[in-house]
Amino acid sequence: MPAPDATDEGFIDVEGGHVWYRSFGSGHATPLLMLHGGPGIPHDYLDPLAVLADERRVVFYDQLGAGKSDRPQDPAFYTVDRYVRELGAVRAALGLDDVYLYGQSWGTSLAVEYALTGNGGAPATGIRGMVLSSPCLSVTRWAEDASKLIAAMPDAERAAIEHGRATNNMDTPEYRAASAAFDRQHLSRLNAPTEPMLRMFAGANMTVYKAVWGPTDFEATGAMRGFEPADHLHSLTMPVLYMCGRDDGATPETTAWYASLTAQSEHVVFENSSHVPHLEEPDEHLQLLRHFLRRVDEA
Repeated sequence: MPAPDATDEGFIDVEGGHVWYRSFGSGHATPLLMLHGGPGIPHDYLDPLAVLADERRVVFYDQLGAGKSDRPQDPAFYTVDRYVRELGAVRAALGLDDVYLYGQSWGTSLAVEYALTGNGGAPATGIRGMVLSSPCLSVTRWAEDASKLIAAMPDAERAAIEHGRATNNMDTPEYRAASAAFDRQHLSRLNAPTEPMLRMFAGANMTVYKAVWGPTDFEATGAMRGFEPADHLHSLTMPVLYMCGRDDGATPETTAWYASLTAQSEHVVFENSSHVPHLEEPDEHLQLLRHFLRRVDEA
């Protein structure tokens, strides 16, 4: 299905600068607000999901520091709390009183923290449901899972990653090659990047990624260190669809654990995917997403 034409595009004033957004569609069903991964990785790789605009408004935005949005230079500016306030400002500016949140990777962290605290420290209101794809809701579990996945790699690759982490030197050919092998298994199993992914890479800001997460995908050492929203998943009252790939760095076991802590939850594993099921199994992902949104719309 071809992507629809954008119906609205512009910039929103937020704390620290301006964020860029683009909106598709204007159907009567509850709008869907997309929260990209990263942090510091722009929205572009989520663009294929704009096809959902045949039923509802679908809104994308680049979080501050990435893509077409402003890029404040001070790394200390990039915190989880500020991104939560930014999400609230985007939602208010676009009149998204009732909304679904779709978070991918870091976007799931942002979605849950906003749902739990986005109303001045109290739970946000008006969230009809959430879709959490390849979630990271416990940095402790993320690091534990990464260590298990590294341990299962061939000896030379495992040793290269472990040596790089132990010496804090991730700039050797051996580490880079081993990290790329890990990514081919657990980040994206596509044979080549899609055009939206190439735009994503071009608009990425690794200074933000390192400030919020850290220098390596395997553990949080930046502003997200100690981030454990999973401790409060029992407080979520809206329907939540959890999804991940069979070979995801956000492992099926941990994703199932998140779902078990959430009252109204579903958990789906895409058998031929890693960290981007919407690109690796697009038809199956789109069908699942449509059915979930329609079902909650009708509830």
